[in-house]
Amino acid sequence: AFLITAAIAVIWSTGLVIPWNVAPFQGATFLHSSLISVCLVLYIFFSHFRVFLKHYQHFLVLQFAVDEINKNPHLLPNITLGYHLLNNFHHDRLAVESSLIWLSGRGPAIPNYSCDRQPNSVAVIGGMSSTLSMSMATILKLYKVPQITYGLFDLLLTDKVQYPYVYQMGSRESTLHLAFIQLMLHFGWTWVGLVLSDNMRGENFFSHLKEEMDKNGLCVAFKESVPPNFKGDEYYRLSSRITASSSNVIFVYGDTDSLQELAIAFIAYVLHGKTLVATTAWDFSFDSNLELLTHFHGTLLFSSSQMEIPGFTDFVRSLNPSVNSEDIFLRTFFESLLKCRFSEKSHVQMLDTMCPEGVSWADLPFINFDKIIMELSSNVYNAVYLVAHALHEMLQEKFQPSVNWLLTNSCSYLQLHHFLKCPSPINRGSDESCGDGTRMAAETYDILNYKYFPVRIEILVKVGEVIPHNQVFGINEEDIDWPKDFSQTPTSMCSLSCGPGFKKTVHESQPICCFECTPCPEGQISNQTEQCLQCPEDQYPSRERHRCLPKTVTFLAYEEPLGMTLACAALCFSLLTALVLGLFVKHKDTPIVKANNRSLSYTLLGSLSLCFLCPLLFIGRPNTATCLLRQTIFAVVFTVAIASVLAKTITVVLAFKATKPGSKLGRWLGSTTSYSLIFTCTLIQTCLCGIWLGTYPPFLETDIYSEPAFIVIQCNEGSILTFYCVLGYMALLAFGSFTVAFLARNLPDTFNEAKFLTFSMLVFCSVWITFLPTYQSTKGKAMVAVEVFSILASSAGILTCIFVPKCYVILLRSDRNTLEIVKIKANLCGARSSQILPHQSF
Repeated sequence: AFLITAAIAVIWSTGLVIPWNVAPFQGATFLHSSLISVCLVLYIFFSHFRVFLKHYQHFLVLQFAVDEINKNPHLLPNITLGYHLLNNFHHDRLAVESSLIWLSGRGPAIPNYSCDRQPNSVAVIGGMSSTLSMSMATILKLYKVPQITYGLFDLLLTDKVQYPYVYQMGSRESTLHLAFIQLMLHFGWTWVGLVLSDNMRGENFFSHLKEEMDKNGLCVAFKESVPPNFKGDEYYRLSSRITASSSNVIFVYGDTDSLQELAIAFIAYVLHGKTLVATTAWDFSFDSNLELLTHFHGTLLFSSSQMEIPGFTDFVRSLNPSVNSEDIFLRTFFESLLKCRFSEKSHVQMLDTMCPEGVSWADLPFINFDKIIMELSSNVYNAVYLVAHALHEMLQEKFQPSVNWLLTNSCSYLQLHHFLKCPSPINRGSDESCGDGTRMAAETYDILNYKYFPVRIEILVKVGEVIPHNQVFGINEEDIDWPKDFSQTPTSMCSLSCGPGFKKTVHESQPICCFECTPCPEGQISNQTEQCLQCPEDQYPSRERHRCLPKTVTFLAYEEPLGMTLACAALCFSLLTALVLGLFVKHKDTPIVKANNRSLSYTLLGSLSLCFLCPLLFIGRPNTATCLLRQTIFAVVFTVAIASVLAKTITVVLAFKATKPGSKLGRWLGSTTSYSLIFTCTLIQTCLCGIWLGTYPPFLETDIYSEPAFIVIQCNEGSILTFYCVLGYMALLAFGSFTVAFLARNLPDTFNEAKFLTFSMLVFCSVWITFLPTYQSTKGKAMVAVEVFSILASSAGILTCIFVPKCYVILLRSDRNTLEIVKIKANLCGARSSQILPHQSF
C-alpha cells in the first residue's frame, strides 16, 4: 500500500508537496516507483498531459538545484540533499493527507506517530496556491515545520498568528497596480473593465488600482468579482455583461484558484471585440484544449521579472531516457511526446510503436515551457537555495550541532526558523527578499504577449518591461499580436478625445472619462490636455484654437487702405475749401459775395480748411504729442467754424430786422459784433480744453483686447467727462445755429443764406448724433476711423450746403450775379415782404 501511494505521489497533475531530507554524504533517498502503481495513474496522466508538461518543469528545476548544491563544495560541504515527492492533485483534502503521510513516514497516515526509520526532513516546499498552502499549514504548524511556498504571494499568509512558519517566495506584487496604470496611460485606455477574484486579494488590489486611476483620470467601466464557486449559469451572465460593456480592454486579476473557472467561462462564451490584460497567475491554458486557446490570442500578461537559471538549459538537454533509466518521469515524458515506448515493459502500455534508440531532447517536437511555469520554477529554485543557505548558516554557527542531532531532533525546526527569516542572499539571485518577505527590492515586471498558432503551438513573447518604482516603461508595439478582432492597437475610451479648440465638459453623475466636447471660449486654446488655456496677452488663438500666435502691433496707418483713403479725402477737401476761398477772394466785389458778410465767409472757409486737416493728426502711429493735440485742436477749430455759422445766421436775421423803419439794430450789423461772438465762443471752448489738459489729459496706450489678433496703439482720451463736455459744447452751438437758421429760412432776401445754413446745420447735427452710439460700440482703430469720418462728413456738409450754391452762381450763372438783377429781386422781395411782415415774428 505504501508503494502504491508513493508512486501516485511522483506523477502529479496539479500540485506538488516537496518535503526535504538531509542525509549523510554516503546516501540519500530519491524516488520510489513500481509498475503496478504507475499504471494506476495512467488515465489521470493522459487526460491532464498539458498539466504534467507544465509542472514537470518544476521537478526538473528541483533536480537541477539539488544537483547543483550537492556539487558545490562551499555550500553544505559533506552533506547531500535528498528529497521525495508527495502529490495533492490540487485538492485541499489531499494536501492535508499528504502532509500527514509525510509526518508519519508512511500511508495511510497515523497522526502523531512516526512510522519510518528514516530521519525526518527539516523543511517542506509547497504548495503552489494559497489555498493549498493554508491547508498544509494547518497540520505543519502544529509541529513547527518550516514551510516555503513557491506560489503567488498572499497577504493572508503573512499573518504570523495563523501561519507562523510559512515563508513565501513569490513576489509581493505591491506595485503591480502601478504597472497596470502605466500600460493604460501608454495606450490611452481610459475606459477599462475589471474582473477580480472575489476575495481579500482582489479587493485590496482594486482599492489600490482605483486610487491610482482616479489620480490619472482613468475610469472603471465595470467591476466584476468572480466568486469561489463560479460555474453554470453564471458563465453566461458574466460574459454577457462584459460583452455588453463599451470598454474594449478588460483587466483580469486574481490567483489561479479563484480565476480558474473564468477561463472556462470565456471559452464557453467567447468575448468578441475585447482585449484581455492579466497576470501570469491566471493560467487560462491550464487544463484546456489547445484548439480552444485561440480565443486568448493577443492577451497581454504581466509577469514578475525572473532571473535566468544558468546551466539549466544544458542540464535539460543532457537528459536522456536511456542514460537516466531510473527516472520514470523522464521516460514517461518522452514516450508521451513521441507517441512511442522504449521497451515492452514500458509504463505506457497503450502505445504500440517502439521509440528509436538514442533519442534525446533534441528529437522532441517543439516544446516551450511558457513564462508562468518559468516564474514558479524560479521560485522553486530560490526555495531550494533558501533552505540550503539557512542550513549552511545554522551549521556554521559557533555552537555547531552534530548532523545526527540535526536529523533526529525536532528542535532543529526551531533552529532553522531563525535562519530562514533573513538568510544570506540566494545563490546568484539578484533579489534580496527574505523568506518572510520583510525586505523588498524594486519590482520589475515583464509584459508578455500570448500567441497561439494554427499548428497548435502557444508561446509567450516578451514585448516590454515595467519598473513602476522608477516609472520606467518600455514596450515594443511591433512585436505585439492583438486579438483577431483588432487590425491595429485597440482603443478603449468612453468618449473620443476632443479635437483642437475643444474642451471636455463632464456632466454631473458621470465619470470623468465620459464627456462632451465643447468649443473653447474666445481667446482660449486647447492642446493635448483637452482643457482650455488662456493665451498670453501678447498672443491670440489660431483659427483652429489649438495654438497661440503672436499679435501684430497695429494702428490706423497711412499705408493701409482705410487710412490712405481718409487721408486723401482730408487733403482733397482741404484743397477744395482753399479753392473756394480763393474763388471768393477773386470775386469779393460781386453782389453774392458782399451780400452775406464777406469777412465771415472768409473766416468760415479758413476754419473749414483747417477742420479738414485735423484728421491727419488721427492717422498714423500715435505718440504723446498727437494724443495731447488732436482732440483739442479739433475742438477749437471746429468751434471757430460753428461759431462762424452762428454769426452768419444771426447776421441774416439782424439784416432783415434792420430794414424795418425806426429799427436800431443796424449798429449790430458790423464785423465787430460777429467777430466778438466768434471769439467768445472759441474762448469758452479753449478754457474747456485747458481744464481737460490740466486735469486728466489724453495719453498713449496699447489696447490688447479690442482686436484679437492685434495690439492696437491708440490714444486714451483721459477724462471721458471733459471729452464729452467739449463735444457737448460744440453740439450746443450747432443746435443754436440750426434753430436760428430754421426760423429765418423764409425771410425775403436777394441772397438769403438762411435755408443753406439750416441744411448745413442739419447735416452737421445728424452726423454727430450718429457718431455718439457708433463711437461707443467700436473699439481699437475703428474708433479712430469713425471720428475721422465724422469730422470729414460734418465739415463737407457745411462746405457743400453753404458754398456750393454760391460757387454755382459765380462760375456758371454769372448773369445772375449783377447789380441789375439784385435791384429787380429787391423790388420783388419788397412787395412780398409787405405781405408777410405782419405775420412774421422772431
